[in-house]
Amino acid sequence: MSTLPFPAAADSPIGRADAAAKERARVRRGLALGLLGVALFAVTPVATRLAVGDAAAPQLSPLFVTAGRAAVAGLLAALTLLLTRAPRPPREARGALMVTLAGVVFGFPLGLALALREVEAVHASVVTGVLPLATAVVGALLLRQRASRGFWACGALAAALVVAYAVVRGGGHWRAADGWLLFAMASAAIGYVQGARLSQQMSPERVIGWVLVMALPVTLPLAAWAAWHSPIAWAEVRALAWAGFAYVAVVSMWLGFFAWYRALALGGTLRVSQVQALQPFISMLVAVPLLGESIDGATLGFALAVGLVVWIGRRMPVGAARR
Repeated sequence: MSTLPFPAAADSPIGRADAAAKERARVRRGLALGLLGVALFAVTPVATRLAVGDAAAPQLSPLFVTAGRAAVAGLLAALTLLLTRAPRPPREARGALMVTLAGVVFGFPLGLALALREVEAVHASVVTGVLPLATAVVGALLLRQRASRGFWACGALAAALVVAYAVVRGGGHWRAADGWLLFAMASAAIGYVQGARLSQQMSPERVIGWVLVMALPVTLPLAAWAAWHSPIAWAEVRALAWAGFAYVAVVSMWLGFFAWYRALALGGTLRVSQVQALQPFISMLVAVPLLGESIDGATLGFALAVGLVVWIGRRMPVGAARR
């Protein structure tokens, strides 16, 4: 940092060095928060599996988990916004808030919950490994960036690997659960990018807070309806299922986004989304002790292959936005 008694000019060598140092510090904070967000989100498939159970021993319904987690998080967000006297979002931001709402409140949780009733969390972890590249692809499209052919080739290869894994694990057939997982990934990618763009205008806490509050008129009655029509008696729901529901409601649906949207805003969507490549492996490590699932050679091999393609794809050139 400069020791001069007056500020260095922005275009001077000292000014440029200070600006570069601040930018590096900003990126480091973004990557650190991104890693924290990824670690929190990595537990989501495991917690969701605990909440919904499996086909042989179902627990909470996927619809109740989807609406209920958003309703609980929405009430917490409403209280926080009220206590902090947060201003209402600007009118021009409401369209983007609605798109974010559709992706992270409904699309991703519902797709994941429906899939995890039929497949193991380890299986879902491999498919979710394509999320970093999906986020980058959505970012490139929405921001009208000039992505290289190598970037798009990696995106296509990663998608092909995920489809191949799903077909192999399905005994040569495509299963509906894998379609729900891909739907969840697309929804999450759209919600992440739109949320990151909004975090440039308002704090991440306000972004996810207003998204959840705007969804309350739907999530609260929908959660109540799903609870009333529960397929099993409430007394039969295991304590672990409630623990999983509590995690996805408080951490996955609310607190995790504080770190994630702040990370994307600080470090940039394309750069920070690279740390998502670690998410499937963290999910696998958590699924083994908590769910008693196993990781075979094919699953690990596909996960590594997807991770490698994502890592390469994230390093392919992506130019500035088109005018």
